[in-house]
Amino acid sequence: MQTDPKPGTLYVVGTPIGNLEDITFRAVRILQTVNLIAAEDTRHTGKLLQHFEIKTPQISYHEHNRQSRIPELLEYMGNGQAIALVSDAGMPGISDPGYELVKACVDAGLPVVPIPGASAAITALSGAGLPTDKFVFEGFLPAKGQKRREYLEFLQGESRTLIFYESPHRLRESLQDLATVWGGERQIVLARELTKIYEEFWRGTIAEAIAYYSQREPQGEYTLVVAGIPPHQPQLTEEQLKAELVQLISQGISRSQASRQLAKITSLPRRQLYQLALSLAPHPE
Repeated sequence: MQTDPKPGTLYVVGTPIGNLEDITFRAVRILQTVNLIAAEDTRHTGKLLQHFEIKTPQISYHEHNRQSRIPELLEYMGNGQAIALVSDAGMPGISDPGYELVKACVDAGLPVVPIPGASAAITALSGAGLPTDKFVFEGFLPAKGQKRREYLEFLQGESRTLIFYESPHRLRESLQDLATVWGGERQIVLARELTKIYEEFWRGTIAEAIAYYSQREPQGEYTLVVAGIPPHQPQLTEEQLKAELVQLISQGISRSQASRQLAKITSLPRRQLYQLALSLAPHPE
């Protein structure tokens, strides 16, 4: 069923993540017939529009101008113009500022119509070979090492498959932090250059991924798909956890080291276990 764009409507349009053949007929038609295209990078989107001979004018909408641009776009729609929102690749609003424009439209009572398209997260998950019945998308991990490790500790007990985006220049550091916090034995899939000529799915453990990329330079944008902990993994009581910590500390390691080791075994946050370790009576010399 084909209908012309409705006045005063925001169309959230999915665009290819690499291969231009992945755009939908509906997406092309909407981009051809709206009044204006709000693009994350007008130069990048301009190449897409040129390929499909789309003449619709563009306006920039990105992380650095969103605060001033949103009122302007709302005014356009309030005056009856239909606008298409696009990102550089995939579905707008996924790890980009598109969410804020969509929310502003919802708050203003303006209709929002999604035009489904490619998504790197779902594309990687569908070909990863890890459980797909339950999963969680976490976007980009924090850039700073300490914050990244703290965030991974927060996610340590997650039983669903986890999906992350990562840039090539931070990949090695992120893999090291995954091994430090979650251990090296978890299964991971690294998908790169999805839908492009050099598309690659690498599968193995986190430790094997570290070894693989110690010999190769990371290239392209990565989507990481990581196995969650087994949902049937037994949960220890607080007293059992204390007993495990006492056993580890009695071997001559510090409370911090004991907490880290037990975190890897139980998939509980290290901070939680460290607080528990601090509550223990001093170990006799």
